[in-house]
Amino acid sequence: MVEALAGVLSAFGLSSAAGLNAYLPLLIVALTARYTDLIQLQAPWDALTNPWVIGVLAVLLVIEVVADKVPAVDHVNDVIQTVVRPAAGAILFASAGSVISDIHPALALICGILVAGTVHGAKATFRPVVTATTGGVGNPVVSTVEDVVSGTLTVMAILAPILGFILLVLIAWLIWRWWRGRRMRTPTSVAR
Repeated sequence: MVEALAGVLSAFGLSSAAGLNAYLPLLIVALTARYTDLIQLQAPWDALTNPWVIGVLAVLLVIEVVADKVPAVDHVNDVIQTVVRPAAGAILFASAGSVISDIHPALALICGILVAGTVHGAKATFRPVVTATTGGVGNPVVSTVEDVVSGTLTVMAILAPILGFILLVLIAWLIWRWWRGRRMRTPTSVAR
């Protein structure tokens, strides 16, 4: 029971991290599964541990990290990642969710797509606000914070899934509070 709960929480944490950065969680999971006993990936997800796959993930990570720091290029990257991040989330959810034998693989893939897609959608909605309010200067800072959160959430989802889930809930709550405060400061209609 505890192992199943940890698997579900890990799956949610990993797929959420993929919504911020597709390749960082995939690379961390691949390296962890290849070089430690912390993760045991079942077939077909064990293909992530192939040295060629790890190399490609590393190259794609570098490309994404650089592209996401350049104003205007980051918006093009977000459009491309609209497909990639949910797919990465699906892979991570399904690979982590394989601990649970009762869940159908298609359901795990759908959950991963929805979780990573939702996080990516929030990120893609938030980023133009940063660009508009900072003239693009804040984009590299926000992107770096997203990368750090993605990496931290991934590591926590692997090592301490319950703490990773708590971090995820805390981040969602902080974003909700920020969004709500922003909406309350926005002038509504002008009185006639």
